Amino acid sequence: MLDYVIVGLGLAGISFCEVLEKEGKSFVVISDDSQQASLVAGGLYNPVILKRFTMAWKGREQMDSAMPFYEALEQKLGVQLDYKIPVLRRFASIEEQNAWFEAADRPGLDSFLSTTIVKNTNPSIDAPFGFGEVKYTGRIDTKALLTAYADYLVKKGLLIHESFDFSSFKPLEGHITYKTIKAKQIVFADGYGLKNNPFFNYLPLNGTKGELLTIKAPDLKANSVVKSSVFSIPLGGDRYRIGATYKWKDKTNEPTEESKNELLEKLKTFLKCDFEVEEHVAGIRPTVVDRRPLVGQHPAHQNIFVLNGFGSRGVLIAPYVSPKLYAYIENGVELDSEIDIQRFTKKYYST
Repeated sequence: MLDYVIVGLGLAGISFCEVLEKEGKSFVVISDDSQQASLVAGGLYNPVILKRFTMAWKGREQMDSAMPFYEALEQKLGVQLDYKIPVLRRFASIEEQNAWFEAADRPGLDSFLSTTIVKNTNPSIDAPFGFGEVKYTGRIDTKALLTAYADYLVKKGLLIHESFDFSSFKPLEGHITYKTIKAKQIVFADGYGLKNNPFFNYLPLNGTKGELLTIKAPDLKANSVVKSSVFSIPLGGDRYRIGATYKWKDKTNEPTEESKNELLEKLKTFLKCDFEVEEHVAGIRPTVVDRRPLVGQHPAHQNIFVLNGFGSRGVLIAPYVSPKLYAYIENGVELDSEIDIQRFTKKYYST
């Protein structure tokens, strides 16, 4: 009998696999690549919400968990994942500059917000009021991570590439079965696929569609992320990732002309050089009504767990909450109430 079955191999699934390997637990992963959010993510890690100059939920704690996590993965997989890049917030006015300085004085934010205005010296960018710099930021190459980690699991015989078949799944007393597999526990880390999960579809996972462009701009020559109405993230080779959109009604992974035009329109408000669009991708972020992760045990089945709802911040949240779920399952350590799905138990019994 295995210790765990994990369903889904995005950032949530990978981070929980890493906890299990560290703890010497046996497991298998079932994934069909149907959820694209981790694959098409911008991959930025930044603990500051740049729209409002506020600290993200548990931003510092997440950074403290994430940095050693990705460093260990780089060594384990033999691929570069972490690209250290400063994030520059483009100021639209003197008022925004002043708001930045006020934020930089607040406890917590003072470690990450530089109090020196970065003057714009790039002729391809329109930024007359300069930039504010966020320190200790960077980009995780999520596509490289997912590809390398899937290969790693395949070589160890731990990845089953198929859609999870709920008709072949049985929760029993003390264990679960799936086809010929027996395991003590199962963890669903299936992203927006949770909407089709009969055990957890009562949870208020809204899903927000995000679209990204990759452009080639030989004259841009930017080595920093620029955040204005959209992000511009340097990828090397004169290529930049531009994003992202937030759409609440469309739940397909298909890119749309409407979102492409929206991104281009916003990009052209500060980019003054020529460019060409090389790629356009889309995915559904697993977003939650209260903007907190969905972590914990099913209300009626003691061997079924969920690890989900990371929204657009999965790069930072996944390494932070995965050990907490493990500690809850194995050692009975209580989950923080703001991430525990017990906050929606009434909804389960009312459906």
